[in-house]
This record gives sequence, structure tokens and C-alpha cells, in this order.
Amino acid sequence: MAKKTAVVSEEISGRDELATALADSLNKKFKDFKAVHFLGSEETPTDLTEWVSTGSTLLDIAISNRPDGGFPVGRIVELQGMEASGKSLIMAHALANTQKKGGLAVYIDTENALSEDFLRAIGVNVNDMLYIPLETVEDIFEAIESIIESIRKTSKDRLVTIVVDSISAATTKVEQEADFEKDGWATTKAILMSKAMRKITNTIGKQRVLLLCASQLREKMGVMFGDKYTTSGGKALGFHASCRIRLKPIGKLKSGSGSTEQIIGVQTEAQVIKNRMGPPFKKAEFDVYFDSGIDDINSWMKLLKNYGVITGSGAWYQLVNEETGEIHKFQAKDWRTIMNENAALRDYCLRKIYELYIMKYRTDQDIDPDSVSLDSNMEE
Repeated sequence: MAKKTAVVSEEISGRDELATALADSLNKKFKDFKAVHFLGSEETPTDLTEWVSTGSTLLDIAISNRPDGGFPVGRIVELQGMEASGKSLIMAHALANTQKKGGLAVYIDTENALSEDFLRAIGVNVNDMLYIPLETVEDIFEAIESIIESIRKTSKDRLVTIVVDSISAATTKVEQEADFEKDGWATTKAILMSKAMRKITNTIGKQRVLLLCASQLREKMGVMFGDKYTTSGGKALGFHASCRIRLKPIGKLKSGSGSTEQIIGVQTEAQVIKNRMGPPFKKAEFDVYFDSGIDDINSWMKLLKNYGVITGSGAWYQLVNEETGEIHKFQAKDWRTIMNENAALRDYCLRKIYELYIMKYRTDQDIDPDSVSLDSNMEE
């Protein structure tokens, strides 16, 4: 990770004397590691200096609230959703982008449902990817711990992304040895998950390791108000995850017409329901094609239309480059070509997305109460 500049002498001299004395005392007490840090003046364990792209620019921003963001390295991220909502696809994009950064991709499969052709279409080099089919929660976290220990000994500076697909499908050794009859409350998995999360969260934070876990949503029985969905295996993963993303399909992408019509993809909505890196509850929408993955560029056009940067409707649209004064008229089908061939316009659009979509932190004096409304529905 990138190092911060050394603390200047003036900064040290201006620091609270009691705080400095306590820091020195505690650091001497914990001799094996540095226990106390001063935020903002040195590298601390909470620093985030590296990100792995999700494959979607809008989702990268929604998670990180900064340019060139994505999944945070050194953290645990949970992707949850109903079936066919895009969990495995986004994790495959993360593996491909990890390899592009020179990192190691690890795929832990509990569902016996991996498709090599699908991974290749996303851009994963399957020849260099570690594929680990496991069944139990115990084996999953033993494997993760072993991977981290090996990294410490050999390639501590090597980026590693570990995907667990999925936590919901993993069983336990107790459950595996039992018969198929109902045997009381199935709390073993929740207990094991709690123990595993306590053991690995800080360990992952000290390494260039990103852990992505997929969870399947289930409906709560009898819930009329609030969030009607939950995940199995207890609450430990949700508590320890720095980011939780909920995915849901909101439409189908079709090709052809009549008897030749085929569904070739889905439109997906991703909402960041928990976030320790930026503001929560931000949403990103993008198209997902079954043969190629996330269509990132077309999602730009929809966002820029929503914010009024792109105007028009029907067949023709207009985009004005405010920096140069150029006016670009185009049809929706030509948007991808324009973005690929006009680098200057592409950079301008990306800067506008950053300007519009990244939340800027401010003081309470900057807030206009009349501009804020209350939505008591926490389901979405």
C-alpha cells in the first residue's frame, strides 16, 4: 500500500501532550505491533489505498464515493440478492480486474455451479485462477486462513481477491453428518460464522486481500412493513462486512421479435445497503448481458440523461461539452461507438459523472433544512 509522508516536526510539537504520552506508553506495552496511531498524519490500519473495480463505473462510485473506486481491498464485502440477480457475475468481474492488476484470483465454490465459458467471457484467465470446491463453513474459513498465512510468508504485497460463492449454500460438518429429518434449531452455522468473522476480519485488514461473499436472500414470513428480506447463517457476515450490496433484476433485455425473440440479458439495480467507505443507500443501474457481462458504457448514458446532461428523446439526443462548447448529436445506438472513438468526450462524460454522483461532505452550516425530505420507508 502507498505510504503517507512522514509527520513534520511542527505537527508533532503541536499535538496534545497527554495524547502523545499515552500513545508512547501503549506502544511500549504492546511491543509486537504498533497499537496507537494518529489519524491524518501517518499510515494507519484503517487506511484504504486500493480498490478493485466491480465492472460498473456507477457501482464503483456508489461504494467508494470517489473516482476509480470499487470494492475495498483489505475489507469484507457481501453481495446479496435473489436468484439470477447478478451476484456471481459481479464477483467474476472483480476476479478479472484483480488479474489485470497483477493479482491472484481465488474462487471458492459451494454450489457446484461454476461455468468456465462464462468466466472466460467476463475476462477471467481461468488457467491462473485458483478453483476450490468446498462444502462446509469450517473448510471455507480454514482455506481462507491458509491462503492468508501463505501470503504472509511468500508474497505479502501481492493482491488477492477471494470469492465465496456462496455462503448460503455452505453446510456445516454437523449438518453434513446428520440425516434429512428436522433436528431442532439450525444455529450451528450462525455460531461458526460469528467465530470465523471475529478471527479473520482484522487479519484481512492487514493484507492486500479482498473477500467477496455471496448470500441468497430469503423472505421473512408475515412481514408487512420494513425490509421483508433476510439472509441465512446469522448476522455475523452483515456486521463484519464493510460493505453490503443488494442486487435485484428490474427488467429483461430482449433481442429479435415474434418467434425469434430471445432474452439476452437483464437490467440490474444494485443498492449499497451498508457502507463504511462512503454514504449508504446509493443505487446504480446497469445492463447485464449473458454473453459478455456488464454493459458499463450504456449505463453512463442513462445517468447523464437523468441529470439533464444529455437531452432529447426518441431517436436523437444531444450532448453539449461545456468545456469546449462542442455540440454532439447522436442516436442511442451510436453511443458506444462515440465513447470508444472520442476519447476527449469520454473523459468529459466521466468527469461529469464524478461531479454529479460523488457526494461531497459538508458541515451542518451548509445544510438547508427545507431541501431535505423524510422517507420513513426503510425497505429500499
